[in-house]
Amino acid sequence: MTALERIPVFDVRLGEEHVAAVADTLRSGWLTMGPRTQAFEAEFAEHLGVPHAVALSSCTAALHLAYLAAGVGPGDEVIVPGITFVATAAAVKYCGGTPVLAEVIGPDDISLDTEDVARRIGPRTKAVCAVHYAGYAAPLTGLRALCDEHGLALVEDAAHSPDAVDPGTGAPLGTVGLSGAFSFFSNKIISCGEGGLLATRDDAVADLARSLRSHAMTSGTWDRHRGHARGYDVTGVGFNYRMDEPRAALLSARLPGLRADVEERRRLTHLYRGALADVAGLSLPYTPEQVDASSCYIMPVVLEDPELRDPLRAALDSRGIQTTVLYPSINEFSAYEGSSGAGTLPRCESIARSQLTLPLYPHLGEERLERVVLAVREGLDEVRA
Repeated sequence: MTALERIPVFDVRLGEEHVAAVADTLRSGWLTMGPRTQAFEAEFAEHLGVPHAVALSSCTAALHLAYLAAGVGPGDEVIVPGITFVATAAAVKYCGGTPVLAEVIGPDDISLDTEDVARRIGPRTKAVCAVHYAGYAAPLTGLRALCDEHGLALVEDAAHSPDAVDPGTGAPLGTVGLSGAFSFFSNKIISCGEGGLLATRDDAVADLARSLRSHAMTSGTWDRHRGHARGYDVTGVGFNYRMDEPRAALLSARLPGLRADVEERRRLTHLYRGALADVAGLSLPYTPEQVDASSCYIMPVVLEDPELRDPLRAALDSRGIQTTVLYPSINEFSAYEGSSGAGTLPRCESIARSQLTLPLYPHLGEERLERVVLAVREGLDEVRA
């Protein structure tokens, strides 16, 4: 490794078995949703320990269908954290509802604050969305109790969390609420380029998701191809949210390696935390115990002085280290100015201006990790000088 080699913030490596699975699918002549999609759904459901896994075109689609299944419609509200990918809030708007932005706990735990959620529940609240930021569990026990008390649906945005658990109960993330939404986007832990999945224990939620993902048709192309149905009815207004066969085949091929990948992510995260623990002005969210239950999707750090964040990013970039920010606070996007909850999110705004994501992926290796740590130390010294 040379000193000039660039270390990306994430990196996808596919093995020959992954490429072969996609090539076999392309040769099969059947590319739209069919047997490989059904196989992956069964495999992922078994992985999570739930009866239903519905493969979809994206995690955004999964969130949309999860909110619809929770009964969200025009005039309804869903409480979501201010720090999350914008899709968590946008999918509420797809239903005609209003996302109510809530605070996160703080720089040591960038999860939805249960106490702040309780303050924001009103007569129009229909659901709460718990985001498992970076693959670390949101406070599900408290949020579930709060939702049960008020008759609300709990939806889990588990986009970052395909092999993480709630450290309190051991339950896989994405299986505690009414439904969980997973992402297989290109930079996620298990990826296929574009894709998502809705997981649920509720038969009615699964039936609705399966129907609406394919235009609310009573039979699919694969069923008609096999002669299992001669035609179809359309029972409602559905969507084109199907996953295709090459992506499903790639996910099936990658799923057996998921657990080992996450274990390596945890190991590297512990190494990062040990190497950065004594760096003044740098906070490391979460605890070692939370790391052991997390999928460790990213390696987040939070700077005590937000003014140093962007100069530090520039210093790291000059040393060949790519970084990113996950995420801006939603209320600071122009499309969400004036949204319910905006203006009352000082913790979200502060963390969004102070957070930095360092490179993390299973094949990062200790040598590159040490180079990143050295660059952080040198970079901070440089920008403070």
